[in-house]
Amino acid sequence: MTMQDLKQLYQAVLEGNAPAAKSITEKALAEGVDPQQLVTEYMIPAMDEAGRRFECNDYFVPELLIAARAMKASLELIRPLLAARGAEPVGRVVIGTVKGDLHDIGKNLVAAMLEGGGFEVNDLGVDVPPEKFVAMAQEKRASLVALSALLTTTMPSMRATLEAFKQAGIRDKVKVMIGGAPVTQKYADEIGADGYGENAASAVALARKLVAA
Repeated sequence: MTMQDLKQLYQAVLEGNAPAAKSITEKALAEGVDPQQLVTEYMIPAMDEAGRRFECNDYFVPELLIAARAMKASLELIRPLLAARGAEPVGRVVIGTVKGDLHDIGKNLVAAMLEGGGFEVNDLGVDVPPEKFVAMAQEKRASLVALSALLTTTMPSMRATLEAFKQAGIRDKVKVMIGGAPVTQKYADEIGADGYGENAASAVALARKLVAA
């Protein structure tokens, strides 16, 4: 498979063309292209570019979501191959919307972007109680926990979740990042979170920084 063919994978992910992304991936794998190379040289850069366009207001939430969906279509073919050879993800993340909050679009977007950035993502969904975050982080040996809230009334659940990690004695083993419309850097500092992501694209950059620290 030529470099030009592989560049089409980058383009397919960036443009959110899931069928094309999947068929190029199938063809590349059939021809013996290294699955890790597909991820690190074409798919992650495509998602990074989608994130950059989002930050410049060239892309909006729908474009990001369809880019993420295209990348997911390729990843479904690649993930078992990487797992079989014991390839390590960039980091393991547990993500969810906190207790009392049923909003999931922002959280889904961040989860998709993190997956696109090479993380292993364990998504707990919405209305997640603190103890569930703690249990999943322990079970998956997560290096990062991402909490989302879209209502000011559910923001205290973020503080309660951080408290639960302290009580479980594993607060120093995981980095905790928070985000959502009402959330601010000031609030992150106030409750002792390790970071605050203003949007899905900046969340990926932050997650990379936190797991590297």
